[in-house]
Amino acid sequence: MSFEQGPIRPPSEASSLLIRVGRNCPWNKCTFCPVYKGRTFSRRSLEEVIVDIDEVADALEIVREEARKLDQSRPSPRLLTSFLRSSHAGSAMQAAAWWLLRGERTVFLQDADPLSMRTEKLEKVLRHLHRRLPGITRVTAYARTATLASRGPEKLRALRDAGLDRVHVGFESGSDAVLELVRKGATQARHVKGGRAAIEAGLELSAYLMPGLGGRALWKEHAVESARCVAAVEPHFTRLRSLAVVERAPLHEMVGRGFEPMGDDEVMRELRLFLENLEGVTTKLRSDHILNLLGDLEGDLPGDHQKLLDLVDSYLDLPEPDRFAYRLGRRAGLFRGLYEFGDPSKRARADALVDSVGGDPEAVDAACLELMGQWV
Repeated sequence: MSFEQGPIRPPSEASSLLIRVGRNCPWNKCTFCPVYKGRTFSRRSLEEVIVDIDEVADALEIVREEARKLDQSRPSPRLLTSFLRSSHAGSAMQAAAWWLLRGERTVFLQDADPLSMRTEKLEKVLRHLHRRLPGITRVTAYARTATLASRGPEKLRALRDAGLDRVHVGFESGSDAVLELVRKGATQARHVKGGRAAIEAGLELSAYLMPGLGGRALWKEHAVESARCVAAVEPHFTRLRSLAVVERAPLHEMVGRGFEPMGDDEVMRELRLFLENLEGVTTKLRSDHILNLLGDLEGDLPGDHQKLLDLVDSYLDLPEPDRFAYRLGRRAGLFRGLYEFGDPSKRARADALVDSVGGDPEAVDAACLELMGQWV
């Protein structure tokens, strides 16, 4: 059985079937990213990917046949769970059962840059995917802006016509200085060219920004230039992924040698400057990752511009003990957003966490950093 799945996908693709088109990352030099380090990039052959799609399609039919034997119009959660727990079910069968359990609607192509596959081959993958798995409502993939820019609107439109709907793209920053610092292999101009090419082709664009990536030296430029980049592209979604410096990432070796990470309060001030410079921009801001301090910092711009600024200010205006409790509670998974901070039982647990680490700023910072590392 050849069925493969890669290591990651965006949080918004949690319910998606994962189809691996390439292994690992063709760039793999970003200093903030630990995911693919030490792994070699390779493109899977068209035949390998087609076989994976066929294996999932066949597995889906086996599950549905078992449901019919039990007079179920569609497989029940209990039946699907039995397949997921079975030691005899292969990886394709488990992927099929999970997908059915989550609604059987969307597909995500892995790994880091599936669009680096030759366009004609990827078109065949997409068409086969829709043929074998009818009823799919959305197919998405990661992509690098360099790839989008090199493909251009015409080739990207061909992929759109073949069944690709959305691309998830890591801008990380709009500052050329920050992008060079973290070896992103991109510039603001390349982000804009690639992002606009995707939109012109009719693809939905999710662009990712990384608060904190400029460190203390470049935070203002990071905020302002990132906003400038978003304004030039106006992606359908602007998604926040706050920086967490973990030991597995090369950026960790730069700490104290040219890079100073910022604390949560500093990142919030940077984020406010970023938001200030988004006035009049059309995009949907989403904070859908546990690394973001404010999980409820979401809104549709330009209409929600002031609401977003007010939420950041609500955090910054908290007294220091309250900020300690919220930060540590959020990093421990107690709070999904600032709106839950008023819950007495959760607040009590957060206060207990602060007490357990000593309650001083350095201890809270250290505890927060350690907790953030577990989410990377």
